[in-house]
Amino acid sequence: MNLPAKLAVFISGGGTNLQSLIDAIKAGRLSARIALVVSSRSDAYGLVRAENEKIETFIYKVKDFPSSDEAENHLLAVLEKYEIDYIALAGFLKMVPASIIRRYKDRITNIHPALLPKYGGKGMYGHYVHEAVLAAGDEESGATVHIVDEIYDHGLILKQGRVPVLSDDTPELLAERVLKMEHQIYPEALENLIRGNK
Repeated sequence: MNLPAKLAVFISGGGTNLQSLIDAIKAGRLSARIALVVSSRSDAYGLVRAENEKIETFIYKVKDFPSSDEAENHLLAVLEKYEIDYIALAGFLKMVPASIIRRYKDRITNIHPALLPKYGGKGMYGHYVHEAVLAAGDEESGATVHIVDEIYDHGLILKQGRVPVLSDDTPELLAERVLKMEHQIYPEALENLIRGNK
């Protein structure tokens, strides 16, 4: 595969992990070019980040299509149009269609705000994860980059980064610490995957 790899980043919100990937590319730490940003919401701030960088965007809402099959086929066609090599999920809150997962087998990554396999699965995202970590009394948390398969938060783990859980932590304070770790390890894990060093 030619470098830089063409990357599609899937978002649903603020896009801070998208920004970390943009910054890593500019700094020469990630051998990729973000060719497309796909968002499940038209009001996601990550779209503004993409537009600031002149990156093409696409809003993907299944309800805009007559059927889920047609939605999937359209998304696949868009990814093929941009000749996407890898897909990076960055706060994308929808399940990726199975046809996309099969088409991009072992080339879709996700970043999760916990040390998988703990605190993964349906409904485990954002503050729900950090609340669960604090409720369990864990002494550490962190972030996990993994390959996406057809089960939520399940695929091969590529990289983890750990942070301490402090005695006076709130979900918000823990989230800030974990997010910094996400921004550090996601570009590293993607670079290793693209270069075949996973």
